[in-house]
Amino acid sequence: MSHSHPHDAHPDDHAGCGDVDSSSAHPSATTQSVVAQGGCCGDEHGHTHDRDDFVLRRELTPIAISAVLFLIGFIFNEPLHNTPFAVAEYAVLIPAYLISGWSVLTTAGRNILRGRIFDENFLMSIATLGAIAIHEIPEGVAVMLFFQIGELFQGYAVGRSRRSIKALLEVRPDTANLKVNGDVQAVSPESVSVGDVILVRPGEKVPLDGDILEGKSLVDTSALTGESVPRTVTTGETVLAGMINQSGALTVKVTKLFGESSIARILELVENASSKKADTEKFITRFARYYTPVVVVLSLAVAILPPLLIAGATQAQWTYRALVLLVISCPCGLVISIPLGYFGGVGGAAKRGILVKGSTFLDALTQVKTVVFDKTGTLTQGNFQVTDVVTQNGLNKHQLLELAAQVESQSNHPVAQSIRQAYGQTVNEAGVQNYEEIAGHGIRAQVNGRTVLAGNDRLLHKENIPHDVCTVDGTVAHVAIDGTYSGRILIADELKKDAAEAIRALHAQGIETAMLTGDSQSVADSIARKLGLDQYRAELLPEDKVDALEEFLNRAGQGKVAFVGDGINDAPVIARADVGMAMGGLGSDAAIETADVVIMTDAPSKVAEAIQIAHKTLRIVWQNIILAMSIKALFIALGAIGLATLWEAVFADVGVALLAIFNASRILRVQSVQPAK
Repeated sequence: MSHSHPHDAHPDDHAGCGDVDSSSAHPSATTQSVVAQGGCCGDEHGHTHDRDDFVLRRELTPIAISAVLFLIGFIFNEPLHNTPFAVAEYAVLIPAYLISGWSVLTTAGRNILRGRIFDENFLMSIATLGAIAIHEIPEGVAVMLFFQIGELFQGYAVGRSRRSIKALLEVRPDTANLKVNGDVQAVSPESVSVGDVILVRPGEKVPLDGDILEGKSLVDTSALTGESVPRTVTTGETVLAGMINQSGALTVKVTKLFGESSIARILELVENASSKKADTEKFITRFARYYTPVVVVLSLAVAILPPLLIAGATQAQWTYRALVLLVISCPCGLVISIPLGYFGGVGGAAKRGILVKGSTFLDALTQVKTVVFDKTGTLTQGNFQVTDVVTQNGLNKHQLLELAAQVESQSNHPVAQSIRQAYGQTVNEAGVQNYEEIAGHGIRAQVNGRTVLAGNDRLLHKENIPHDVCTVDGTVAHVAIDGTYSGRILIADELKKDAAEAIRALHAQGIETAMLTGDSQSVADSIARKLGLDQYRAELLPEDKVDALEEFLNRAGQGKVAFVGDGINDAPVIARADVGMAMGGLGSDAAIETADVVIMTDAPSKVAEAIQIAHKTLRIVWQNIILAMSIKALFIALGAIGLATLWEAVFADVGVALLAIFNASRILRVQSVQPAK
């Protein structure tokens, strides 16, 4: 629903090292592209596992061959070296070097032709070719080989993150059964138009959003919402692309093109997540762009100046030290592990039903000091039920319900739905005319020639209708006919099971909680008391919620304010917050378009979990930065004075990268936050 409800104001990039082309930065180009795309795994048919196995075999085979040749060359290096012109040594180790390093060499060459000289591939190529030139061939092969092994481990780490969001990508349907002149044709979902009729058989995925024309079935929504219990759907109800039809055949009229469907937008969200980089990622990218040429110039100076200025210094000795510096200085530990850390954070969140639109929002979540909740549909179930009907001025309960159901016949708000459900009969809409919604107040319509109002207490005061009860404990729909008060319908809504846990978990993290609602003050008092909220505001019009949020933003200082709503009428408030979070966003275009974080499980406790994941992600990212810089600084100093060889350089480069990758993988194992008892 895209309007304010009558009864209350609302129902309540780069993964490669250095400045390189991300599509060809590394030997495992496929793996790298996954990081650059923010987790787009699986082709259009969803064959993710087959492709992963193929990529793994394709990358493991040359590494294994190169490793065997390297071990032969290393173990038998002396007899191989003692052959005429060391031909046997070259015959064994050069193929190992080319097999493991060919992609690095060719990438460096391509980037040089494009004017991108100073990147990791350039450093690796110069260092290893230099090592071969001074006949340190095993060291040169080792650098390339261990670099490839590092890439393999990185691919494994990325794969774990990819599998964390695999459920999201697997819901993409393969085909749609299009009904044409009584026949059923299997077609691509992209070729189906709005208004077409499709058949969804038992066991099939729903390929497009639509309304059910015929049939009744149980549908599995777990891949979309995390809800484990199947939901019953029948004629007139809406089904979404990605749901799995479990029991009966459904005939569905398509209401949205596949590209506009909820699941397509979620897929696009996941694929583009890395485009919104955190400040830390942007800093590392800029750092590598300046750091790499400085390292090259410094190494060149180490190779040239000491033999000219220091007595007894040999060219070979200082050239070797310069090569050591080049290998040590490769920034892959930083430039690979930082995006991988954030990608792990996004993947770890997705594994728990939390979609984060980019690493920048993970950073923003770590700074949240206040979380403001909407009420209906966010802290409460939004499953309204009529609990009492009070009549006045001659109407009986059935007549009042019938009249209210007619007035509410054109609204899909939960309150309106509960009234129609309580009426329990087909609503006669023929006599309803001049339907008008009054934002934050209620509905005015002509019903069989009479002017009927249905809404909250503000509506009665606005229309100057005398009534004897202003404060009612619960949600209420007052009804007036031709200016005369005719009664009220009391409606109850239940708290979500984890609402109290959500507030306790946020308090355990030192975060202030608040609630903004358009519902009555008495309802807000009751909810705030049960949940232990720090602050709350009630009886707010839609525009009042934005003003109230502005107050929280002004008081927040350096901290950030998150707003959690259902993503329908709360879109302006979600957009205004530092971090906008939408509950149950798959059913709402507004959630996907506006929110920074979408909680697919509709559970408010996921808010605290998202913040915890963000904190762990940032902590691990900075651990990687400090680890990499510290070790590299140490080994650069040791290399400059001749205490580090190319073997230590290999550890400082590939070893640091591996440690950072393993550390980043820990994000996927984050435990659920424990609320204070």
